[in-house]
Order: sequence, then structure tokens, then C-alpha cells
Amino acid sequence: MISGGTLSASSQQMESGDSRMNLSTLQEKLGIQFHDDALLQNALTHSSYVNEHRHLKKTDNERLEFLGDAVLELGVSQFLYKHYPDMPEGNMTKLRAAIVREESLVLFAKEMDLGAYVLLGKGEERTGGRTRPALLADVFEAFVGALYLDQDFEVVLGFFEKIVFPKISQGAFSHAMDYKSKLQEVIQQDKDKVITYTIIDERGPAHNREFVAELKIQGELVGTGIGRTKKEAEQQAARIALEALKG
Repeated sequence: MISGGTLSASSQQMESGDSRMNLSTLQEKLGIQFHDDALLQNALTHSSYVNEHRHLKKTDNERLEFLGDAVLELGVSQFLYKHYPDMPEGNMTKLRAAIVREESLVLFAKEMDLGAYVLLGKGEERTGGRTRPALLADVFEAFVGALYLDQDFEVVLGFFEKIVFPKISQGAFSHAMDYKSKLQEVIQQDKDKVITYTIIDERGPAHNREFVAELKIQGELVGTGIGRTKKEAEQQAARIALEALKG
């Protein structure tokens, strides 16, 4: 996206007055149409750009980031409350923290390719700001804040249904929950039972490896989990086993 000290194609296009086309492309890609393009533009404007273009009297996205952070926490809290009725408050807090932390927001921003649409100052561009995790996380929150102001909370929830909630359901944040310890607590009531975890498969390229874990209790298969790491796969298997035992 960035070569040497030159601006990316998207940045050059936006600075040359074609930002409207970029905004249209992003909205078309996401299936979202803003009523006020200025809000979306504001969400994508980094402070470094504002500092280098004071004559344009633009506003950076920091206030929208503040708002978006609160909207994201509310949306995730509501989802966890509705979809995990038996999850204790402490566990919901831990899981929400994993979902809204910087690492997760970067994941969401990259899926949307938000970095390609951000207005950056030349210095920030040269130092790789377009792919900097903190910047991507902030832009994602600013986008959420802008969408909330432009439309309403229900539209934001619809957006989360595409970008955020599926990953929760798929167990992408299961590392925040120690399902293995919870399962051990349940099983240890019967001291004769033994839990074993076995990695039965590794697939995909080295940079995108997936592991498959089987969980057996007294030799009987109770859960199979998939994860980016062996530990995550085992946690997924434990989660599924807990659900099976509960059922």
C-alpha cells in the first residue's frame, strides 16, 4: 500500500479531491449508505492530516472515536446478555474486554480495509501509519460513532451482525474464557473421570494455521474444537463439551 516515501493510491486520490468516490466505494463494499457523508469523512480523518491542512478547517476523528467506544461496548454487552443467558457477570465482563480491546478492533478494521480510506498527514503516511494497530483501532471506533450519529443504534447493531458478532459466535475470543478450568470443576465432582485433549489435525499455511482438538472424557468423544493455536482449539473443545454436558 505504501512504497518508499510516496503516498498510497487511496491517499493521493482523496487529497486530489476524489474523496467522495472513495467514500462511495467504502459504503458500497460495506452495504451501508450514510445520509451525511461529512460524518463518514470525519471518522476517516486522522489528526496528522488536520495538523498539515489547517486551511481546510477539518476536524479529526477523536471525538467520534470516544463516542464509538461507548456504542461498541453497549452493542457487545447487549449481545452477550441476550445470547449467553447463563454466563455470569464476571465472565461477560472478561469476554467483552477481549472483544473491544485494540487487537480485536484492528481485526475488524482490517476486514473492512479501513486503513485504505484514512486521511493521513504525510509524516504519518511515511512511517506506516496506515497499518498501525492503534490508528486502525481508533478509526474503527470512529466509524461506529459516525454510523450511530448518522442513523441509529439498530443500524449499528446490523453492522455488528456482519463484522463483530459472528466472530463471537465462532469463538474467536474464547481465549478470554477459561473453559478448560470450568470443565475441570464440573468433572472433578466425579473423581473417577479423566479428561484428555488431543490435537488431531493441523491445516492451512504457516501464517494462517488452524488446529483441531478432540476432547474425550473417559475415552468418549465429547467435544471437537478449532482454533488458531492449540490452546484455543482445546478451549473451544472444552466449551462445546460444557454445552453438551449441560444439555
